[in-house]
Amino acid sequence: MTIKRLALLLLAIATFSMVSASANSLITTSPTSGSTLTIAPSSVTLTTQLALIPDASELVVTDPAGSRVDDGTMSVNDVSVSIGLKPLTESGNYRVSYTLYSEGDLPLEGSFTFNFSVPSVVTTPEPSATPTQSQTPASSSRGTNVLIIGVLILAFFVLVGLSLYARKIFRDR
Repeated sequence: MTIKRLALLLLAIATFSMVSASANSLITTSPTSGSTLTIAPSSVTLTTQLALIPDASELVVTDPAGSRVDDGTMSVNDVSVSIGLKPLTESGNYRVSYTLYSEGDLPLEGSFTFNFSVPSVVTTPEPSATPTQSQTPASSSRGTNVLIIGVLILAFFVLVGLSLYARKIFRDR
């Protein structure tokens, strides 16, 4: 009976490790988490590993007092989500809270902060059109691949061991 429990435990571990290996993760943020800015950003952008579902994600930016400073115009472009900002007028830590959904995965929830220091003379920069390059997310890391291969090899040896044990039990009857 303990062999069955051990086999079930190993199967459960292998299943959960494979599920977590494909989980969505945050790759980059703009502005960078923890950074200090002297020029107010016009938007906040998050880039994830997996493609996001349009109209399902939520992104909120709050000022040091806790009031929303995003303008509510959120756009999702494959693995990136952006939200526009109202003009920032207060110095302090701004919090970006997010809940991002991707197909067949659990929601990616979290928050980060960036610091904004209001310059002594406020100037509004003229917007200029600059082409941007889309970032391609890393598909997986070498460590994840090694872990999955290791779990599969371990599962194979457990399967062989269990079949030899079952064979021995049936012979002894």
